[in-house]
Amino acid sequence: MELRHLRYFVVLAEELHFGRAARRLSISQPPLSVAIRQLEDSVGARLFDRNSKEVRLTPAGDALLASARALLRQAEEAALEARDVSQGSAGRLRIGFVGAMLYRGLPQALRKFQAKHPAVRVTLSELNSGEQISELLHDRLDFGFVHTSRMPAELRHVLLMSEPFVACLPVGHRLARRRTVPTASLRDEPFVLFSRNVSPDYHERILAICADAGFRPEVRHEVRHWLSVVSLVSQGMGVALVPNALHHSALRGAVFRPLEEQGAHSESYCVWRDGPENAVVQAFLRTVQAGRGNA
Repeated sequence: MELRHLRYFVVLAEELHFGRAARRLSISQPPLSVAIRQLEDSVGARLFDRNSKEVRLTPAGDALLASARALLRQAEEAALEARDVSQGSAGRLRIGFVGAMLYRGLPQALRKFQAKHPAVRVTLSELNSGEQISELLHDRLDFGFVHTSRMPAELRHVLLMSEPFVACLPVGHRLARRRTVPTASLRDEPFVLFSRNVSPDYHERILAICADAGFRPEVRHEVRHWLSVVSLVSQGMGVALVPNALHHSALRGAVFRPLEEQGAHSESYCVWRDGPENAVVQAFLRTVQAGRGNA
């Protein structure tokens, strides 16, 4: 049984006339008659009673008609879905992200993407960089936002943005009123630091900034999320060096001041699996890159 046979059958069932059905199908009448006989042989039942005066559906034909229409509709929907997926306008997109991306334009990019591609089902997972890389390699994510450029060969990546680290201070801190803060002035302060286990790159980068200023920070607290860093600082439990985007968190009790030195930057990368091009992934990447200037 072929879809062509079912299509011919449905048209003939609607017209109940071989000549009119053939014209609708843009074929001659003999191929239509052959196709109907082939379908009846495949089904094992007579589908039409025909004589020189009329064509009528048999009970078997009547029973087949609804199912045939449903099968043709499903086939058409499947073809449309495949086309949409190939063009990036349908399908699914599993995105991993580090928490700082909430302040680097990710929500805005998602809104723009979903407005253009409403049929794409998007799911989000907040994971650290290492977890995202593992999930991508095991095909449990399609796209990620990470803080490291050290990638396995199976993954592709592109720099999304680079921004300076800034000092995050309690609002009542002695340095909070300064326009800029010398890193060395934080020498004797207790630090809230991003955990080495969660992001070795961030941890080492912050230690390197302090080392360049001539001291090793007294790490009082290590946490897993940037918002936790800012929250602890806002409660007077230490100071921190954080990516500039975190000033958008607007947590009461914390202020953000540029460092006087031009030190290391915080970098964010888009990452996805190498291999056959995924149109949905590429469509999302274009949306993210288009919004970089507004992040």
